[in-house]
Amino acid sequence: MDFKCRMECGACCIEPSITTAFYGMPMGKPAGVPCVHLDSNFGCGIFGEPERPNFCKTLPPSLEMCGTNREEACASLAELEGLTRG
Repeated sequence: MDFKCRMECGACCIEPSITTAFYGMPMGKPAGVPCVHLDSNFGCGIFGEPERPNFCKTLPPSLEMCGTNREEACASLAELEGLTRG
C-alpha cells in the first residue's frame, strides 16, 4: 500500500531539524520550529518547487513515521530527531 501525506498535518515541517541552508531559512531549521514555508493549512508552500530542501524531497511518508494522526506523527518525528542527535 502506498502511504500518502495526511492533509493538515505538517509534522514533518516542524519536528525534524534541517541542518543545511535552504530558501527562506539560510541557517537551516531547528527541530521543533515550523518551517517558514508551512502554510496555514499545515501544507508545504513550496512543495514540488526546486527550492524545496533535499531533506524534504527525500523524506517519504510512512505509517511508521506518521502514525494514524497528527499527534502520533509529531511524537514519532520528535523521537526520531532525538535519536539522531547523537
